[in-house]
Amino acid sequence: MWSGESIREAATRPVRFVLVGIANSLAGLAVIYLCKLALGMGDVAANMLGYGFGLVVSFALNAAWTFEYRGVLLSAALRFAAVFLVSYAANLALVLVLIDRRAIDPYIAQAAGIVPYTLIFYALSRTFVFRS
Repeated sequence: MWSGESIREAATRPVRFVLVGIANSLAGLAVIYLCKLALGMGDVAANMLGYGFGLVVSFALNAAWTFEYRGVLLSAALRFAAVFLVSYAANLALVLVLIDRRAIDPYIAQAAGIVPYTLIFYALSRTFVFRS
């Protein structure tokens, strides 16, 4: 438990974080599909816009709802971007190691990569991005 945090807050924050992750994933996917279907964009451009939109949704919902952040949003957004890159690097490293060593099926490796990504992103969001 973090300083000044109730047991209820400590229990609900990770759940909120996962729910925000689901919401931003769905929002990003919707933007990707919209860009491809309605605007005729290519896969790379649509993917970049979708993921960018998903990150904005994630930041906004995590700041307002998950962590109830009241600090300076610009500096938190910069920290959030850095934490995303660190978390994504851990995800990608695990996926590539598992695939390279043929330890498991590549599709399972992709799913396994979600674990370090989520744990690192949550821990650093809580202690670094949205710290009180």
